[in-house]
Amino acid sequence: MKARPFPDPIGKHGVGESLTMKVTTASAERLLRAAAMRQTGLLTSNYFAVGHNPAVANEETRRMDMTWITARIAVGGGIWNQDNMAAVARAGVTHIIDMQIEFDDTPLAEPYAIEVLWNPTDDDFQLKPPELFRRGVDFAVDALKQENARLFVHCAAGVHRAAMMTLAILCAEGWDMQDGMRTIVARRPVVDFADVYVESVEKFLQQQLNAAE
Repeated sequence: MKARPFPDPIGKHGVGESLTMKVTTASAERLLRAAAMRQTGLLTSNYFAVGHNPAVANEETRRMDMTWITARIAVGGGIWNQDNMAAVARAGVTHIIDMQIEFDDTPLAEPYAIEVLWNPTDDDFQLKPPELFRRGVDFAVDALKQENARLFVHCAAGVHRAAMMTLAILCAEGWDMQDGMRTIVARRPVVDFADVYVESVEKFLQQQLNAAE
């Protein structure tokens, strides 16, 4: 399976060069890599803060593997326990899309009145059905109609499934796909856009266009 090249969003490779997101071949390898990065602090710092100024660091999100892609949409890894859910709530999150097949956040979120969509997805590098994206996009669009709502989209490591869903949400909100990919990777460099997942988003968006005609 080939990786999908696109212009380097951070400029590390020089003007005109491309950054190719490498696709790993085993879920266990990816999770071990992410776990190691957490232990070294690479995934625990927040790149963008809660609120309307994403350049300011936020203490609560540093406690969780969360990266604010926009002022109202964050991407990250698993929550797993009550302490982390409390940190998510203190960061101002009102809605969660949980892409993990491994864990349902709903019981953890109930004490904080956070709405959860459990949208379980296997990180198996297979095409994902349009219905998967429709559930997530509908939930996100409805949530973001609320003025003070903030959305956290996550999977286990915040590398594949959460980024895939966030890309679909941004595109549904009017973003160009390449701009969405560049922005997500620039904010959260650990993201890995596998070709098959991008193709899944493209098929979903095309279905939406066809339905609107």
